[in-house]
Amino acid sequence: MSHRRDRHHREGDRTALSLFVLTGLVIAALLAFAFSITTGASDASIVDVIGSMVNGGADNALSNRDRIIIFDIRLPRAILGFLIGGGLAVSGAVMQGLFRNPLADPGLIGISAGSSLGAVGMIVLGGILAPVAHVFGIFSLPIAAFVGGLVTTILLYRVATRQGLTSIATMLLAGIALGALALAATGLLIYMADDRQLRDLTFWSMGSLAGATWTKIAATGPIIVLSMLPLPFMARGLNALTLGEAAAFHMGVAVQRLKNIAIVSVAAAVGASVAVSGGIGFVGIIVPHILRTAIGPDHRFLLPASALLGGSLLIIADVVARTVVSPAELPIGIITAGVGGPFFLWMLLRQRSRLSL
Repeated sequence: MSHRRDRHHREGDRTALSLFVLTGLVIAALLAFAFSITTGASDASIVDVIGSMVNGGADNALSNRDRIIIFDIRLPRAILGFLIGGGLAVSGAVMQGLFRNPLADPGLIGISAGSSLGAVGMIVLGGILAPVAHVFGIFSLPIAAFVGGLVTTILLYRVATRQGLTSIATMLLAGIALGALALAATGLLIYMADDRQLRDLTFWSMGSLAGATWTKIAATGPIIVLSMLPLPFMARGLNALTLGEAAAFHMGVAVQRLKNIAIVSVAAAVGASVAVSGGIGFVGIIVPHILRTAIGPDHRFLLPASALLGGSLLIIADVVARTVVSPAELPIGIITAGVGGPFFLWMLLRQRSRLSL
């Protein structure tokens, strides 16, 4: 009985810590937004910006130039960065919970590569796919990226699922192979691109929020948000899955349905993110790992915390990308890779005793 009380006491302490961390992450996200929209050429303060928002731009606290910089350039970048960073981080947390492996990531099973192939295909083959672009308008690029990721997912399931059961190990291996094929097809499309498309694709492939607009937020934001809505309801199932698929099934979790919803949701979030930002790596690995170390593996807290921390970190990375070599701008993918690469190697060194090669 004493052991049970001690265990419940520890769990209660971890729950209190998780709520405290979530509160801190909300504050950090607000500070990241404030830092992003007030850093750069404009010297407008956050008080001036908030005052202009409250008064509907009727006051004289901001000049016309400052209003354009803040509301047409910086604010869309901050919002899009938060959506993409949160979507990638939550997707990584879901993949790690699903595969029961802290090194799992949407890129590992080919979803990112498939999404990139769909987006690049829409850009390079714009003339051939003009009827599709006409029908879907601003949604055509994120839909193409989502379809690319979803097709990859369907192929993965065809390979890894047998008699209604999905083998995670087979899915990982098939994902590596399909990711390589998608990258090869993407390379072929890039080879076919003209000079203008090639310049756009080169910068896009390294990841950037430079082209953030309210139109892109309208096109991708709903997809990312809708893809994230089912995930909080999956927290119990992901927690049970840490004990193994058989144990989760006996605990009443519909394991196969959980896998289906998780993979489709991740494909949608990653596809929409890739469509507007290009390749931004390591967010899905770093953020959940940091939070899992801090607040534990309980997905009830891990998923919302990942969304908040991932969004905040990508906002900060974007500020660094656009100020460190000002007036030029670094692709944000270079920032995340420069930080995430060494972090990932450190994780591998910690995990190598548990990995079976």
